[in-house]
Amino acid sequence: MEFYCHPRCSTCKKAQKWLDAHNISYTFKNLLETSPSKETWIQILSETDRTMKSFFNTSGNVYRENNLKEKVPSMSIEEAAEWLSSNGMVVKRPLAMDGNKLTVGYKENTYAQTWL
Repeated sequence: MEFYCHPRCSTCKKAQKWLDAHNISYTFKNLLETSPSKETWIQILSETDRTMKSFFNTSGNVYRENNLKEKVPSMSIEEAAEWLSSNGMVVKRPLAMDGNKLTVGYKENTYAQTWL
């Protein structure tokens, strides 16, 4: 599993603690340094039943400063993938994926249903 998060994010720390407590192995990826590639985001956004908005950190400064609230609803998958791959602060965190499954954000019951 690839586990993308911000090292100082309290929600990420809770998710990481949950993964550790359940002995689930993962590769920690710092979103400040790297986000999934544009190609990976295109694949995720093309195959998901989630809204595009659900992948964006809607409470973040970058989201607000760039007026993404107005832009995201009309974005193409390509445009969204460009934003998400180029700035990890735009990504809702934590993002956990293993090729078959994916979670965005952290809710204990969702993690239990998905990763156990």
